[in-house]
Amino acid sequence: MISAYRTHLLIALDVSAIVLGSACAFLLQTGDPLQTYGVAMPLLYMLLAGALGVLCMFRFQLHRRIWQYAGVGELVAILVSAAVTAIVPFLVANAVFGWELPALLLLHHLTAMIFLMAGPRLMWRAFCDYFGTCRRRQSQGRTRALIIGAGSCGSLIAKELLQNEIARTVPVGFIDDDPYKRSLSLYGLPVFGSRCDIPKIAERESVDEIIIAMPSASKAQISAVINVCKGTKARLKIVPDLNEIMQGRSSAARVRDVSVEDLLGRDPIRTDLEHIANYVEGKTVLVTGAGGSIGSELCRQIAPFAPRQLLLLGHGENSIYSIEMELLASCPGLVIETVIADVQDRKRMEDVFAKFRPQVVFHAAAHKHVPLMERNPSEAIKNNVFGTKNVAECADQFGAERFVFISTDKAVNPTSIMGTTKRIAEMYIQSLDKHSKTKYVAVRFGNVLGSRGSVIPRFKDQILKGGPVTVTHPEMVRYFMTIPEAVQLVIQAGAFAQGGEIFILDMGKPVKIYDLAADLIRLSGFEPHVDIDIHFSGIREGEKLYEELLTSEEGLTSTMHDRIFVGKPMQINRSELEFEIRKLEQVLGRQPAEIRAVLKHLVPSYSNAS
Repeated sequence: MISAYRTHLLIALDVSAIVLGSACAFLLQTGDPLQTYGVAMPLLYMLLAGALGVLCMFRFQLHRRIWQYAGVGELVAILVSAAVTAIVPFLVANAVFGWELPALLLLHHLTAMIFLMAGPRLMWRAFCDYFGTCRRRQSQGRTRALIIGAGSCGSLIAKELLQNEIARTVPVGFIDDDPYKRSLSLYGLPVFGSRCDIPKIAERESVDEIIIAMPSASKAQISAVINVCKGTKARLKIVPDLNEIMQGRSSAARVRDVSVEDLLGRDPIRTDLEHIANYVEGKTVLVTGAGGSIGSELCRQIAPFAPRQLLLLGHGENSIYSIEMELLASCPGLVIETVIADVQDRKRMEDVFAKFRPQVVFHAAAHKHVPLMERNPSEAIKNNVFGTKNVAECADQFGAERFVFISTDKAVNPTSIMGTTKRIAEMYIQSLDKHSKTKYVAVRFGNVLGSRGSVIPRFKDQILKGGPVTVTHPEMVRYFMTIPEAVQLVIQAGAFAQGGEIFILDMGKPVKIYDLAADLIRLSGFEPHVDIDIHFSGIREGEKLYEELLTSEEGLTSTMHDRIFVGKPMQINRSELEFEIRKLEQVLGRQPAEIRAVLKHLVPSYSNAS
């Protein structure tokens, strides 16, 4: 009922504006139109203009547009309607009726139409904007936000915050490095200065929140801005980058919390799609550990390359079911086979390979938690050594083309059971490569943010509970990557496989865990050691202060990709290695000291740190 009443009112107002515009044109042109033209001519002219105006009004749906948001689209529609309503009657009057009306009448008519139709809309828009903005700015108890970036994205965020009455955030101004925008204003909000001014402005304006609205900026630029913002007490939020927006994972108007991934400052990876497609497209691909953080991301990134069949193998039914449902929703045409199996079960592995004959194998199944594996060494060996041995030998037995083993930087000069078992697995697949048609390679990288067992979720949980945040040692450093970039490089490394290589991923600069904890606290809007304490718990069993990516024997050479390097294949005697692995099998379940002694004999660089 209200909508119909509003529509009828708008139609009446526009019709009145059209008729009044014609009358105003005659009045402005002559001052006394009845004396100059009589009654019939102006009346006929107004009827013709009115009929055309109503047609244009319905053609452009002017009565259905919301005046509060009147903008360029409405203005263009009004200009076209006014032009048709003024010009056509003028031409008809002169050409058909021979009235010889002066051009000044046309100009007056056009001006009056535009003013009477556009004026009320723009005045209402200005009133709503001003009233709403003033009311929002004077509202108490709202979060005060500083927007970084006075471009189209920043203005969109500011406009939404100013007009949305239920939003709990109100913008106070902008920061922009463009000197031409300095001291200007946008939606009545000042552009305070450049990024160097952020700490000073944030304190002066009592800023509670900083929104980084720079979706086209590089990762390095975003990281630099975040580092400046860390000097404030404000919470940080960010608009997703263009990659996320273009891929439909987010929109420019949706902000999210700044994450640790944003701090890494690494730009998107350049991928050689052609080489990847050559070894994945149309092939049966097996991913072990497919329900884990690395395995599931491998499945997500392999799926777009159109494998003939994707085998999801894992021990946990819930995680395998979860990634299966996700892939079926995102890639409906993908042929998926779920396999619940334990890589330690040799007979089961042989049955899987015999049935599906995978041509490409990504082996991600492993026990990776360092302290837990120190307390359960036999389980680490059974899964990481003998599980890898089972899958690798089946790949050879059933003619797989390529076998990619997911390793870790903890395999280099290991101090843990987990790292040592991974190193033995590396050695085994390198020895197997010498006698097989299958190309065996390992890909070695450090910690991945957000993976199961990662330090980040634990820190976030501790912050949520009010602290303290526990860090093992003030000098402990680790290499970090995001899960997607690590997996993307793993798949890319697989394209370079010639057999026997250990590929090392460029992890960037090592990060001090203490700094990581402090950054997470600041990103959450707190001050380390003021709002939330950081406690040192001591190095846990199997851990060391820093990790390495390369043994001294391996050397390092570059590949065609600037983020992937290759270690020189080592000369490994397979017979001797097999003999030592059989000895390792015999000590399973015995005392940890016996197990460690055999591990030390197998991997001389292993030193027990516990």
